Amino acid sequence: MHHLSYGDVKTAADRVAGGVRPVAVARADAGAASGAASEYELFFALEFMQHTGSFKARGALNFLLAHRESGELPDAGVTIASGGNAGLACAWAARGLGVPATVFLPQTAPEVKVDRLRSYGAEVRLVGTEYAEAAAACEAFAEDTGALRSHAYDHPLIAAGAGTLVEEIRSQVPLVDTVVVSVGGGGLFAGVAAAAQHHGIRVVAVEPERCRALNAALEAGRVVDVAVDSVAADSLGARRASPMALAAAGHRNVRSVLVRDEAVVAVRRELWEGYRLAVENAAATAVAAVEGEGAREGAPYVPSAGERVVVVLCGGNADPGGIAS
Repeated sequence: MHHLSYGDVKTAADRVAGGVRPVAVARADAGAASGAASEYELFFALEFMQHTGSFKARGALNFLLAHRESGELPDAGVTIASGGNAGLACAWAARGLGVPATVFLPQTAPEVKVDRLRSYGAEVRLVGTEYAEAAAACEAFAEDTGALRSHAYDHPLIAAGAGTLVEEIRSQVPLVDTVVVSVGGGGLFAGVAAAAQHHGIRVVAVEPERCRALNAALEAGRVVDVAVDSVAADSLGARRASPMALAAAGHRNVRSVLVRDEAVVAVRRELWEGYRLAVENAAATAVAAVEGEGAREGAPYVPSAGERVVVVLCGGNADPGGIAS
């Protein structure tokens, strides 16, 4: 297993510079944190504004650029199994490099994601109802055609690309104490943790209670399969966390927390009503972990007085019509 390092993230940052949108960081309203036990500073990293609508563009571009540098991009192109966001990112990056992309995803994927995949020129194949079934079909396709097999989260180049967020956050909030991220399979978390460890920044890894691959792995001391049944499962529905993510969770200043689906739904609505931020449930999952007003009262992470907390709003690829319902 590759142990992700800050050097991996720094190399990725240099590689994708100019190819991805630098993340915008916005301060939350002063009142947003006033319900907590102590006053703190809260910021949102608006990564849902990234190319393809999620942080996944960073890892996908890093992955393909690194393989092009090493002469390992086959004529058959790249293939990936994805619940949606990683497939979008892979298709986008492949189109930019003139590489064919074949994307496998479950039949349950939101139609908005399928339509966007096709708009990027990818061949889309819908298989099964869960990520594991799509992944098996993707693996068989790669073996048959020689296509380069990418991954939604379990690859060091993918995770390192995601971790480039930390460098951009620090440029705007230089004294950031804590970065809060939602976790599915753990690619974003592993990359963020590698960079944060280097800078002495705390990381809070957030999962829904009914979609807790990393938290369950920490309890078991090894990667385990978990049930997936959450409103955020379209983005966070990995059946198991990557070994790389489990290793990153052993870093100092890392905390794993769980939130209820009801809180995720309420916070997603709060972000729309209070800020006009139309994000997907995976992004709301991270916000739901932080103690504050309204739906976040009693949340599992309570910042200290004066703490500077940046919550990553990781994606916005969902039907906005469901926010106010």
